[in-house]
Amino acid sequence: MKKRTVIIIAVVAAIAAVALGIAIFVFAKLSLIKKADVKEEDIKVSDIYKDDTSEDSTEEKTNPYSGYEIIALVGIDTRDTSERGNGDTMILACLDHDEETIRLVSVYRDTYLDIGDKYSKACNAYASGGPEKFLTMINTNLDLNVTKFVTTNFNALADMIDELGGLDIEMTREELIHLNNYNVETSEVCGKEYEAVEVPDASVFDGAMTRTFHLTGTQAVSYARIRYTTGWDYKRTERQRNVLGLVKEKMKNASWTTTMSVIDKVFPQVYTNLSNTEILTLAQNVLSYEIIESEGFPFEKCSANLDGLDAIAADTLESNVIELHDLIYPEVAYKPSDTVVERSDYIAGRLQGAA
Repeated sequence: MKKRTVIIIAVVAAIAAVALGIAIFVFAKLSLIKKADVKEEDIKVSDIYKDDTSEDSTEEKTNPYSGYEIIALVGIDTRDTSERGNGDTMILACLDHDEETIRLVSVYRDTYLDIGDKYSKACNAYASGGPEKFLTMINTNLDLNVTKFVTTNFNALADMIDELGGLDIEMTREELIHLNNYNVETSEVCGKEYEAVEVPDASVFDGAMTRTFHLTGTQAVSYARIRYTTGWDYKRTERQRNVLGLVKEKMKNASWTTTMSVIDKVFPQVYTNLSNTEILTLAQNVLSYEIIESEGFPFEKCSANLDGLDAIAADTLESNVIELHDLIYPEVAYKPSDTVVERSDYIAGRLQGAA
């Protein structure tokens, strides 16, 4: 009996040693990520998240947002992700940990919002004030409480897709032609050799027809950059969310060797204020979660020339923010803050003046 006990203890010790070794190895890999020195007190959040601390309040308070988490994903147009650049891609990954689901919401880059010191295009917030200003813009215009972000660029996404063996994407002939055009610049920026996708003759592939094409990293990034088709930037953000979903599925099924190759290539190109523990927790959860919604904000919108900018304006900001909260917090009752109402009225007034 004692011999069996000794054997069991030895096996448990061996398993623990292996687990510890893996943990140390993984944490060593996380050191490749560039960490942002961002203080949460420098990020403004919506007033609706402030607790009722009045002495007259005797009933026990519960947090209606418990179980929900939002991570801001930012794609910028610089080679060094720790530098400031335009927020060309701004996606809110809205996680419901209780339901194990993800809702992806793109904020259109040209959306006319208060970015802190003036009203401008949403993409300018990151360029002029970094992640603090960007997150403050998101929170104060959309009544949110987002304090965590991940920033990356063309290179990281292209490298990840290449390490995963490419992506199969369904496209129209028009998209394919634009992809090849965009890929000239994308390949140059990423330092990769340009490779065109053969475009079938219009006699057999034209109009609204679609076909599935296997794309390399720069080709897939170029597909996600396309703006010059029906839908313009709205369709572009849809392509970005499509690529993100396909990458997630390939990562979920990737081998250990492939996963390590992705980590070695991509982690040095990531800039975030997520802690190592938060990254590990998200990595364990997110790959198994299902993406159930993919939308662009604002939902109801119009194009307008505001302050000399070709911008996108919410019609109205207040109604769009209500719809956003219904989407990402379906179980939580919501009333817009005074700040959102005031900004909504201002934008509506500017639209009337521009008409």
